[in-house]
Amino acid sequence: MIRDDTEALRTAAALAEEFRPGASGRDARRELPRAELDRLTATGLLAVTVPAAHGGADVSAATLAEVFRLLASADASLAQIPQSHFAYVNVLRQQGSPEQQAFFFAEVLAGRRFGNAQSEAGTKHLQDIRTRLVRGEDGSYLLTGVKHYSTGALFADWIPVLARADDDLLHVAYVPADAPGLTVTDDWDGMGQRTTASGTVELADVAVPAAHVVPHHLTFTGPQLHGALAQLLHTAIDAGIAAGALAEAAEFVRTRSRPWFESGYDTAAEDPLLIQRFGELDLRRRAADALLATAARAVDAARADLDDDSAAEASIAVAAAKVYAGSAALEIADALFEVSGTRAALDSLNLHRHWRDARTHTLHDPARWKIQHLGRYVLNGARPPRHGLL
Repeated sequence: MIRDDTEALRTAAALAEEFRPGASGRDARRELPRAELDRLTATGLLAVTVPAAHGGADVSAATLAEVFRLLASADASLAQIPQSHFAYVNVLRQQGSPEQQAFFFAEVLAGRRFGNAQSEAGTKHLQDIRTRLVRGEDGSYLLTGVKHYSTGALFADWIPVLARADDDLLHVAYVPADAPGLTVTDDWDGMGQRTTASGTVELADVAVPAAHVVPHHLTFTGPQLHGALAQLLHTAIDAGIAAGALAEAAEFVRTRSRPWFESGYDTAAEDPLLIQRFGELDLRRRAADALLATAARAVDAARADLDDDSAAEASIAVAAAKVYAGSAALEIADALFEVSGTRAALDSLNLHRHWRDARTHTLHDPARWKIQHLGRYVLNGARPPRHGLL
């Protein structure tokens, strides 16, 4: 059990150092991080957002964001896996009944992991959810559909499934990973975040008791932080990728790069042009970290006094941080090669994993729409919409 924010941060920092040495090899071999995820779970870190009333540490959003940033700086795939876990713990916090909260929070405290079966392919758009919950005469449900990009499902004890019920409203069904009719296929072949196992979940008349179905649509009927918190964790992953890429670039230049012959210096690390570029890149990293911290504080402030205005401020702050951190991760991961030299391009060194991870992760949702909402808010005072992606 982790008891407070300080212990959560200390644990995450230690785990990052433990996971860092093997990250490149796991990526290169597409070796799924089962042992590492079990180690992460065993520390109690996946239970830190369980409310204090249920025995959890109930850490701040600022702490949770820093936990993800630290983990992603070591292994962006490993950090991505529990992102949905925390998002669906939050769903229970918002809309779970007292009985559902008591049951599922106890599961999380016992080390059970939540996965994700949310996105669908081939539909009209992201929110065109066609997976169905059909209610039977006894009040229970049958769940049918196909989900893609199901990060965490392969490693999960429970798989939260986003589906529409007979009323066409969104619900989340919490389904045991071994439920009859549920199949998880490890068919993820993305160029980046290779070891997230973000494959396919198929559901064929999966029986779900009413006690395991949460009315997620109610989250968006009033001020909410579901989207802000989920996007904050994505932002932290981008910031972590930026930090990890910059640290590896600096180590490579210090220990392996040769100086350019015209510089007149004995080592590449003394070259003033390289020093200048590293300074510029570190400014980008620091700005990403600062915006992440600012966004996390806005989420915490809104939690303490939630209304339309505080929710909008939190969503806008997270949107700004997400746009910037994604851009910084891509620039720094690309500049790694610029500052390190030709040898850095060797496939055997796998330095390109930082860019592949950044490019893949930043495709989750388009930054251009976040910028649109920023502009509308600043210019016209228009609050961002309540759809869970802001």
